[in-house]
Amino acid sequence: MKPYKMWVPRKCTPRCYLNRVLPALLKKLVIRMTKYDYRLSNKLDTDLQKLRCRVNYHALRFTDPIQELGERLIQRMRKKGRYFIALHLRFEPDMLAFSGCYYGGGEKERKELAAIRRRWRTLHIRDPEKGRRQGRCPLTPEEVGLMLRALRYRSDVPIYVASGEIYGGEDTLAPLKALFPNFHTKETLSGDEELSPFLKFSSRMAAIDFIVCDESDAFVANNIGNMAKILAGRRRYFGHKRTIRPNAKQLYPLFMKRGNMSWDAFSAQMRIIQKGYMGDPMEITSGRGEFHANPAACICIKTSGNTVAKSIYRSNKEPANDTGIRKAVVGPPYPVYTDEEADGSDTEDDQDTTARGEMIDAEPDDDSVVRQEDPELEEILSD
Repeated sequence: MKPYKMWVPRKCTPRCYLNRVLPALLKKLVIRMTKYDYRLSNKLDTDLQKLRCRVNYHALRFTDPIQELGERLIQRMRKKGRYFIALHLRFEPDMLAFSGCYYGGGEKERKELAAIRRRWRTLHIRDPEKGRRQGRCPLTPEEVGLMLRALRYRSDVPIYVASGEIYGGEDTLAPLKALFPNFHTKETLSGDEELSPFLKFSSRMAAIDFIVCDESDAFVANNIGNMAKILAGRRRYFGHKRTIRPNAKQLYPLFMKRGNMSWDAFSAQMRIIQKGYMGDPMEITSGRGEFHANPAACICIKTSGNTVAKSIYRSNKEPANDTGIRKAVVGPPYPVYTDEEADGSDTEDDQDTTARGEMIDAEPDDDSVVRQEDPELEEILSD
């Protein structure tokens, strides 16, 4: 059944939903409310919040063909190793153009991304370096790989990359593949006949990535779009599976100093900077979209000495290991490894730099707010 598209006012109260949405739902049976996710309040009445939790985590389902292919890909990833990492890379040309960031590709990169940016008249010119200093830019594939190795993930861990067309293609991916040779995508894991029904539909391709990322042992979100937020929220709700969010603002100066640091100093500094961004059960992040990424209203809180978050189906009580990173009692432990392979071969300089968790002061944001009337621009923001 094809859903009936319905526009929802920016400020739609519960009475508004009863008067406008419910009659349409009863008449059409299936409706699709477009571009309203960022208009929902994080705080609702208790009964409405409970309903929201049931809809988000129990009522909504992917269609059978999408779900079945996603599960097959998960099984194939499980055969690659005991654990696997999923990475939502978000390094497509349109994403980089929208962010206004610069990644050292010279005049060619500036011209290519500027041409894409001209499609959105509402975007303002930004200072590319300032964007990276403020943590607004996705990490490069190489930076993501270095971050994971510094966090003690071994090079032989299978990694699933959820992404569309990568800016720069194989040349851009090469450093990440060198750091993690056990590299896979939905295209490499599936046969042509399996994937062909979905190729023309970007949302269905994204849904397949969503399913695999949701079941990964560690999920790395390289952006703050809706897909990353919803995955983070689901993984908190269903047992607090690890979700790693790069602390891009503080990582930028660390990557800039990488050539003048020993690997041990770089790795130690990385672990300090990423503390609080590793998806531990009691991490709290604020900001718009808080409900999607941190569905506290859906998770029971049990107090016994210390406050322990518990999901509805799985206990989140976890013993800490000697690395300080928690392991799950239910299901496989979080895949955290001591990386014996990260030795002098990765070190350009043996200078012993002391690892310090320095806070980088925020720069004032003088960029104008981006208008979101452009449907194509909204689609990029929502991914």
